[in-house]
Amino acid sequence: MRDVYTFTIDPADAKDFDDALSFAVNDDDTYQIGVHIADVSFYVRPGTKTDEDAYKRGTSVYLVDRVLPMLPEELCNDKCSLRPNEDKLCMSVIFTMDSHARVLKYKVCRTVICSNARLNYDEAQQIILTSEADAMQVLAITTLNSLAQILRAERIANGALTIEQDEMRFRLDANGHPTDIYFEQPNEAHHLIEEFMLLANRTIATAVGSGRPFVYRVHDLPNGEKLDEIKAFKRKMGTRVTQQTIDLLTIRAQAKAVYSTYNIGHYGLAFSHYTHFTSPIRRYPDLMVHRLVEKYILTGKKISLTREELEDKCEHCSACEQEAAQAERESVKLFQAIWMNDHIGEVLTGHISGVTDFGLFVQLDESRCEGLIHISKIGFPGETWMYDEKNYRLVCAENKISYTLGDKVTVKVVQVDVNRSLIDFEFA
Repeated sequence: MRDVYTFTIDPADAKDFDDALSFAVNDDDTYQIGVHIADVSFYVRPGTKTDEDAYKRGTSVYLVDRVLPMLPEELCNDKCSLRPNEDKLCMSVIFTMDSHARVLKYKVCRTVICSNARLNYDEAQQIILTSEADAMQVLAITTLNSLAQILRAERIANGALTIEQDEMRFRLDANGHPTDIYFEQPNEAHHLIEEFMLLANRTIATAVGSGRPFVYRVHDLPNGEKLDEIKAFKRKMGTRVTQQTIDLLTIRAQAKAVYSTYNIGHYGLAFSHYTHFTSPIRRYPDLMVHRLVEKYILTGKKISLTREELEDKCEHCSACEQEAAQAERESVKLFQAIWMNDHIGEVLTGHISGVTDFGLFVQLDESRCEGLIHISKIGFPGETWMYDEKNYRLVCAENKISYTLGDKVTVKVVQVDVNRSLIDFEFA
């Protein structure tokens, strides 16, 4: 695959490039599209110390000011990283697709690639918008973008959830102190990569078939009672409630996606078969999947693990993922608190993002930092505030005034406890 035009698209500050795309036009005007994933399993063998350490971690952890990699940096940033102009080992899915994004055939194989270009998302988006680059790069990216839009539209039509959230990022000074908060919004370049990674993951899960122990990424049905409450709330509030608030409630009603050998499908993506294959540098389940693909598809050999042993590993990886996600959230909360500590006394606008029996959580509009107005700081002395859980509001027993999820409010920053990442507001 060294002679096929190949490129990566990643965040500007990324160092571990574990996926690449290749593009070529066939003689019959169909497209040959390769999804190439770093072949970590070639370097990390079962039973080695590196493998044991990677399994214990389960995943890389991305904190605000640092990355705790699952693999040694020599592997994740050097030998396995699909850097440009270097021959790299990959496990690949090669698709033959027509102009309507239909997969006519595919092949799973090991390859050697040599990436022609390392792009970040902004650069790729600029090519999509302007078609300003060398001819092959423009043809590849604009064609893949058109196909990705078709794949995305089909996924949504089949019932996939499409709630997108901006990613909060911090600019830090030389001492690691936050100087700015900004947000990265997914664009067409993000969707391009997302759709082809989803296609590869779904294809691998389907290719393995049923009846053999495998690592699936599954997502159960949401809490039906909660969804009914959300629908009732939306009907009652009408135009007073924003889509952002409804999206927030919908996310909170979802089950957590986990790894399992028992395939129940992926509700959020509307896929009957799905796995994680595309990020073995930073996720141990993907490395497990690569090893299973080698056995089931590439060599036909039997695996040495029983379903029960594989399920135990899935449960361990799911737990590691949740711990990493919690650490990442705590890291963001800490840096939000450090940021807000420089803004004590300021009056800012926001909206109610959470309602509890002990007060109201408010998310600020500009920085999206979240703080608490304690129930003791709401209303006048002597008033009784009741928590109406089904209607997501606090109601005053004396005069029926209420504060409801999504309401716009103006608050004052009164106190920040950096050590506990707590921000206290009061109504301005």
